[in-house]
Amino acid sequence: MTMRRAVVPLVPVAVMAAMLLATAFAAGDARTTRPEEGGVGSIISRSLFEELLLHRDDPLCQASGFYTYGAFIAAANSFPGFGTTGDLDTRKRELAAFLAQSSHETTGGWETAPDGPFAWGYCYKEEVNGTEYCDPISANQWPCVAGEMYYGRGPFQITWNYNYGQAGADLGMDLLGDPDLVASDAVVSFKTAIWFWMTPVGNKPSCHAGMTGLWTPSDDDLAGGRLPGYGITTNIINGENECGRIFNTTRTPDRIGFYQRYCDLLGVGYGDNMYCTYQKPFGTTTVALAAAS
Repeated sequence: MTMRRAVVPLVPVAVMAAMLLATAFAAGDARTTRPEEGGVGSIISRSLFEELLLHRDDPLCQASGFYTYGAFIAAANSFPGFGTTGDLDTRKRELAAFLAQSSHETTGGWETAPDGPFAWGYCYKEEVNGTEYCDPISANQWPCVAGEMYYGRGPFQITWNYNYGQAGADLGMDLLGDPDLVASDAVVSFKTAIWFWMTPVGNKPSCHAGMTGLWTPSDDDLAGGRLPGYGITTNIINGENECGRIFNTTRTPDRIGFYQRYCDLLGVGYGDNMYCTYQKPFGTTTVALAAAS
């Protein structure tokens, strides 16, 4: 059988150079916009990130220009399992839950806000008029540095010297000595938020485990109505004030509103146990990760 060799037309050098240059630019653009396969970027593209956190860069927002897509993906890639555990729906719900709970902590929305109140997450990067937040009981282990203040910063507004100390120790940085890093370096800011999400405390599972099925409720949990789902993350974060009661504040409905919006944009159902209304709060622990707002 005679093999035919394809005839390739000769292309002038100048035209070929232009073609190669155009290809290089196209490849570069694709590298910056194509979601990273298998990671969080494969679910949340740059354009979807912009839609989820629609008004975060509004001039009205304190954090305008701070929370970037690149910083989010860089931080997410530092935590194996975050947004990559379970099937696709589980992964989407975890990311929706993470963004919803942190959007509640940083919201700049109001009832009649453009595009609705749940389009204004990530409006703040640090607490307004924050104070020292130096806990003397934990100061032996996590000593407060003179002149530094440990008020709420970042997506989860981590607060108190012991949280900055623990987060810094786990992340390999001195956040006790320089807590402002959480409000000045967006990658660090997102890392503290994901650290918060991935870290269990006391008898509470991590929010990550509660959203991905890695947590198995004990008999005591089952008796208290504590089950995996979005509601358990609210319980973990601020259950003492929001769970086990009929809504009497704006907090829990606000958390639900963000979660529903993000799930809708991600194209995933809300899952079971979205509310913590009938969940008994976890027992009090000696360490609270964040000052829930």
